[in-house]
Amino acid sequence: MLSKFGRRIHRDCFVVNCCRNSLGKSRLGITVGKKVGCAVMRNRIKRLVREYFRLNLALIGGAYDVSVIARRGAADLSSQEISQTLETLFCEISKDCNNEAVVVGAH
Repeated sequence: MLSKFGRRIHRDCFVVNCCRNSLGKSRLGITVGKKVGCAVMRNRIKRLVREYFRLNLALIGGAYDVSVIARRGAADLSSQEISQTLETLFCEISKDCNNEAVVVGAH
């Protein structure tokens, strides 16, 4: 559903899909494939993305379904580099998704 109606933003190590929902709260989905690294690295990336989302939920400013897909280079980034990358992505989401219509029944 996100790829059909949402906004997709690419960076070197992450792809973020964002779509407004009618639930009244934002939700996060994280995909980290095996090509990114071993289980320890994949879980580290997921923890960092979840924590960033939790701490900076106000940046989005609405009810969105956000899907974060990590790419191969994400395992090589430090925690601070991941946070900086996510910050630029989420700021761009907040600018671009404000004019998007609510997708009814998306959950």
